Amino acid sequence: MPTLHHATLDRIDPATLYRIMVLRTDVFVFEQGIVSEPELDGRDLEPTLHLGRVATAAPAPARGRGLAGQLLEAVFEAFPAPIEISAQAYLENWYGRYGFRRTGENYLEAGIDHLPMRRSAPVRG
Repeated sequence: MPTLHHATLDRIDPATLYRIMVLRTDVFVFEQGIVSEPELDGRDLEPTLHLGRVATAAPAPARGRGLAGQLLEAVFEAFPAPIEISAQAYLENWYGRYGFRRTGENYLEAGIDHLPMRRSAPVRG
């Protein structure tokens, strides 16, 4: 399982932050063609903890190895609280494997079909 690192924006070293921004731009701007909304949208500056975006670099060796799912599992372990996401609609079943359930109707975000989903906090015995 990958090691989960979390930090506020001001605690991320510049080289790591740069690599994160390059990955997000590569995946969400170039691969998915999202040009109607900026990738750097100010949400990273919000003082809340949020599961921002899940992305793995293309091509292999990163993709197709279950790393995104392992990342989610690490987040669930570290932060066992309810999580709400805006998921791309075609990933509904994939997120469903990790306990997320649809909470509303589909909508367009950046020209891509999305839906709201929520994962309840696990019941600990």
